Amino acid sequence: MDLSTQWTTVRGPDGEFDAFLALPRGGHGPALLLLQEIFGVNAHIRSVAEQYAADGYVVLAPDLFWRQGKRLEFGYDEADWARAAQCKQRADTAQTQADIGAAAAALRAMPGAEGKLAVIGYCWGGQMAFLALANGHAGHAVAYYGGGIQNCLARAAAIRAPLLMHFGGRDAHIPREAVRAIAERFEHNEQVEIHLYPEAEHGFNCNHRSSYHQRSAAEAHGHTLLFLSENQ
Repeated sequence: MDLSTQWTTVRGPDGEFDAFLALPRGGHGPALLLLQEIFGVNAHIRSVAEQYAADGYVVLAPDLFWRQGKRLEFGYDEADWARAAQCKQRADTAQTQADIGAAAAALRAMPGAEGKLAVIGYCWGGQMAFLALANGHAGHAVAYYGGGIQNCLARAAAIRAPLLMHFGGRDAHIPREAVRAIAERFEHNEQVEIHLYPEAEHGFNCNHRSSYHQRSAAEAHGHTLLFLSENQ
């Protein structure tokens, strides 16, 4: 079979929610849980799921804003930015992590999912991926421009598995001081790898946004594929 996609349902601790599933050719491969930006499981996140399915992964992207509305998704104009920010502010971290745990369990139970489950997140999803690894929901994690990770360093001691983080050198949302604080906290943790892309802004991986930086996105994707393959 060629790459295929569909929406599926995950049973969470306090209700069911949807998740976007992308399957590689053949229908089986390493399990990858994909966590959304504040813009929901939108066209960009679905395209990322398809990209990693094309790379051979079984990818599940849960709808983490489901309590506020089913399959909410936003674009990148001013009005949608404001709506997306409101959704993020209303999202409860404990509930979100419980949903991530349920989605991880659902993905592990899928017949085609193989290897150690990895979690990858973008922006707010990057912070959620960091916390998911600390909470034991995944065997390894990747965080792209994970906003707020610098505020979660009290959980750093709980990171006992491989973690890869990507940051943009021109990211106005995550200042260099924040990246420096993260790097210093993990300086002696050999399982943590950090890449800084000097020319990249926030959202540099998203080709739906003006901040897309092709070279940085390509380099980060290469680093990510190598990291995932080494740890699956």
